[in-house]
Amino acid sequence: MEVGKNLKLLRGRLKKSQEEVATELSMTRSSYSGYENNVAQPNIESLLLFGDYFKVSLDDLLRKDFSAFKESDWEKFDNGMNADIKGAKLRVLSTIVDQNNDELIELIPLNASAGYTAGYADPDYLKVLPTFHLPFLSRDRKYRSFPIKGDSMPPVVEGSYVVAEFVQNWMSIRSGTPCIVVTKDEGIVFKVVHNLLNSEQSFQLCSTNTFYEPYKVHANDILEMWKFVNYISPELPEFRIDDNDLSKSLRSLQSEVSQLKTMIKS
Repeated sequence: MEVGKNLKLLRGRLKKSQEEVATELSMTRSSYSGYENNVAQPNIESLLLFGDYFKVSLDDLLRKDFSAFKESDWEKFDNGMNADIKGAKLRVLSTIVDQNNDELIELIPLNASAGYTAGYADPDYLKVLPTFHLPFLSRDRKYRSFPIKGDSMPPVVEGSYVVAEFVQNWMSIRSGTPCIVVTKDEGIVFKVVHNLLNSEQSFQLCSTNTFYEPYKVHANDILEMWKFVNYISPELPEFRIDDNDLSKSLRSLQSEVSQLKTMIKS
């Protein structure tokens, strides 16, 4: 692994000292220096910190030799062209299983959702969450349940929980698909996504409530993508009968009234 050498090069490109980086990452300088000099190997929590701090995927940090980069490679890197959009690189996904080794659906309570961007890969964060089974879902896929806040995605109302399927290959997401998008800055958002990865390495996120404007999020700013499967709601969606159904109901009612009148006369 090239971790130590890569950390040193990335820090150098930021023109920061070991002390500055260590302080910003809430580490001691000796600990950080040990990682750069390969005296110690960082654990998964530290690797995640480094990936977020230097805006680099864990796969690149662990496997690539940045000292072999040409200037054109660094230009692509600095412009965000290192985004892992096909899921071919390492994405850390912790999960909880039952006594039969079957994966459970973790439910992220509203009061724990703010910490999800920091704890999504931390087994200690996940193991205290409520879990449940939905027997009609596939055993071959990974699901998680997320809380919904606000009014941007009717008919899914605030207080609902969306059950969603983990997406490894983001290129497979079709435009118009409702997804839970876990972003570095906004945390958990539920939106209809439009796939712009080929042209802009981004997704456009849209609300079903037209009051909210669409916006774009670069792939490098996304931590996880989860495709909508179903939702659990405390409210029934508003039901509105269309004009055709209303006309049919009215004709049926008129027919019944006419029959009653005939029966009364006879």
